[in-house]
Amino acid sequence: MYHPTTRVLAVLEMLQTHGRLTGTELSQRLEVDVRTVRRYIEMLQDLGIPVVAERGRNGAYTLGAGYKLPPMMFTDDEATALIVGLLAARRLGLGDAAPAVESALAKLERVMPSALRRRVRSLSEAIALDLQPAFIALNSQVMMTLSVAAQNQQQVHLRYRSAIEDETERDFDPYGLAFRSGNWYAAGFCHLRRGMRSFRLDRILDLQLLDAHYERPASFDVMAYLAESMKLLPRKHPVEVFIRAPLEVVRLEVPEDEFWLEPQVGGVLMRGRTDDVYWLAQKIARISHPFVIREPAALRDALREHARRLLASAE
Repeated sequence: MYHPTTRVLAVLEMLQTHGRLTGTELSQRLEVDVRTVRRYIEMLQDLGIPVVAERGRNGAYTLGAGYKLPPMMFTDDEATALIVGLLAARRLGLGDAAPAVESALAKLERVMPSALRRRVRSLSEAIALDLQPAFIALNSQVMMTLSVAAQNQQQVHLRYRSAIEDETERDFDPYGLAFRSGNWYAAGFCHLRRGMRSFRLDRILDLQLLDAHYERPASFDVMAYLAESMKLLPRKHPVEVFIRAPLEVVRLEVPEDEFWLEPQVGGVLMRGRTDDVYWLAQKIARISHPFVIREPAALRDALREHARRLLASAE
């Protein structure tokens, strides 16, 4: 998680960039209250940084004349790529993303030529990213430690809480990290289970780097592994639905990250597992080609119920 010092530095960067900001403007950008902003300003002043506070109800803050931070230089393409990446970070569940993003944006704007600054500001205000937001905010330190371990092929020891609240400890070789379906995961070799496993980062309670190293398989694809492992989760109902259409057509309507699609004579067999037959009934009702439910029988009942609701709404 971000230390308060990070937010204090974000205030400094924004004042450096914008020149004059009110307490309300700073609080909105950092997503904290005005009283907390005043505390950050006092911390900067205690460090000897000349922040001038205007008095009055609508008073603002400015940096003393002549105070400058060391510059950073970016090309036009680098700046544009960074802006898009920062906007995406807001949606990916990174802890305290708002102040970190605002601080980084302020740094970028401060070193840009005026023409590029206007273009980038327009981009940051106009662009919208259709990313599925993270369900739970992520501890950034956990992500950083696992990223370093994966890069150095270094083993870690972690304490983990499962979905059913069981706590376990294990040594783990992190092969890679990925964001999928609203959550962050680390995938790799688990020494407790002696096999490949994936772990949600928000469920990691404690994490330590170890001196031991490992060799990651050269062909390992973290996203492909997660997609396959999700299909193998021990869900309640096995599913088989035969769809009378070519594979290339079925792929447009059935996501392969949720079900296996096997070409067969006359069509495609959709296989997988589910805990919620009513959710699956709504999903297969969108298929625009004839299909036959082979199992589970409960899926047929759920589809009938869904059809009755649709008919009632149509009437």
